[in-house]
Amino acid sequence: MSVETTTAHTTEKTHGVELTEVAATKVKSLLEQEGRDDLRLRVGVQPGGCSGLIYQLYFDERTLDGDLVRDFGGVEVVVDRMSSPYLEGATIDFADTIEKQGFTIDNPNAGSSCACGDSFS
Repeated sequence: MSVETTTAHTTEKTHGVELTEVAATKVKSLLEQEGRDDLRLRVGVQPGGCSGLIYQLYFDERTLDGDLVRDFGGVEVVVDRMSSPYLEGATIDFADTIEKQGFTIDNPNAGSSCACGDSFS
């Protein structure tokens, strides 16, 4: 499901992925370290992994036809149109603890996941 946001002159399609404040701060920090302000965080899914689908999460300078974009305090999160239904309502967070470090995706659409947490069905 995509949401249309209308501003004064444009209609922009957005997605239902959320980015926590902690994750947005980490993304900004990583971009500042790289000296880049032209990158956005792209999240998607592709076939693979032991459960059927695997997440993709990376920085991208491209905007592709059909991309759905949402801004979180200066951090643009991009989802391709094919991945959007699988990620609707998902939340991207960042953890920095003894047990876990890195970005995490909490996806209510995942019926099951593998033991390593990298793939889902």
